[in-house]
Amino acid sequence: MAGPLEGVRVLDLSRLIAGGALGMCLADFGADVVKVEQPGRGDPLRTWRADGESYWWRVYGRNKRSVTLNIDSAGGRDLLRRLVPRFDILVESFVPGKMEAWGIGPETLHDWHPGLVIVRISAWGQDGPKRTQPGFGTLVEAASGLAAMTGDAGGPPVLPPFPLADMYAALYAANAAMMALYHRDMHGAPGQTIDISLFEAVFSTLGPLAAEHAALGRVRTRDDTSVRNTAPRGAYETSDGGHVAMSASTPDTAGRFLTAYGLGDLLLDPRFATNEARVRNVDALDELVAGAIARHTLAENLEIAGAHHLTAVAVQTIADIVEDPHWQARPLTIDVSDDQGAVRMHHVVPRLSGTPGEIRWPGPRLGAHNDGIYGQELGIPDEEMEKLQREGVI
Repeated sequence: MAGPLEGVRVLDLSRLIAGGALGMCLADFGADVVKVEQPGRGDPLRTWRADGESYWWRVYGRNKRSVTLNIDSAGGRDLLRRLVPRFDILVESFVPGKMEAWGIGPETLHDWHPGLVIVRISAWGQDGPKRTQPGFGTLVEAASGLAAMTGDAGGPPVLPPFPLADMYAALYAANAAMMALYHRDMHGAPGQTIDISLFEAVFSTLGPLAAEHAALGRVRTRDDTSVRNTAPRGAYETSDGGHVAMSASTPDTAGRFLTAYGLGDLLLDPRFATNEARVRNVDALDELVAGAIARHTLAENLEIAGAHHLTAVAVQTIADIVEDPHWQARPLTIDVSDDQGAVRMHHVVPRLSGTPGEIRWPGPRLGAHNDGIYGQELGIPDEEMEKLQREGVI
């Protein structure tokens, strides 16, 4: 079955996670994503190895075709000029200004192909005094307010152990690319340039920080319990060393939770009678909740949660998840094979009923599709291909 994006072509000049995850999202649903990589080196994701295998590349390079091209060379930029008119979307994640320095900024790209949608991914955005400042997701997560809010009171800021900023930016970028493509095709408009910064992608997900700060002078940090939204909420240790996470996001769920654990009388205590009061006295409440949960094993806590319809789950690792009957009934992962072997990876997200996505192959070998793109599509003869290889252009 054809994917919903069949016929859409994406030329991906980006590196690492944000552009890689964006390309994966589009390729999973049928877009022809051609990944442009540096000759001899490839995307840095290929170097993120465990026991000799680059799982990051194999997963986030899935469904893509790989070509090598040295854009830093005049010959490479000439080949790029020949490629661009064949694509709908171009993705890049160079330091802002680099494409312009090469003479291939948006104005030039749109001269080559007026309908091209250009997605520009950077840490801090394409303008502003910090635009050329180096930045990976970790720096953005620290600077955006996220790390300041994360961790235990009195403890250091905590950074996420995975590329959160890149993933957020990738999802925003995929959405924006589809909007720009729709606008072009439905309204006969030219292509446009999309400026997506990792910082703004993270900042936009942190709740009403700006509104609270402007109106109330509040600054959310891990030390400031006064700006928490609900209580009780958290992860609590069980008697057998497990952890159960619970969230009482409504007054009803808070009441059911406290009653189920024999703490119903707290609802008559002015310190805990309302959500606002519970948040104000969250430390005292957490101590009581933690004590109640710690008297039971993980299994017993889950039984209590099920019997009383509580919003609580076990804190799980990947080892727990793959044994979870729910995710066995609703396949969460899939084994995908090619001539390099099989790789298990997360399934396509989201699940469309009429045109579901599909994983056709894992991340391919570096330059695996040079012949198909340069030889067959551009019609470059073998002897010229060999010359371009010798010169380090491809």
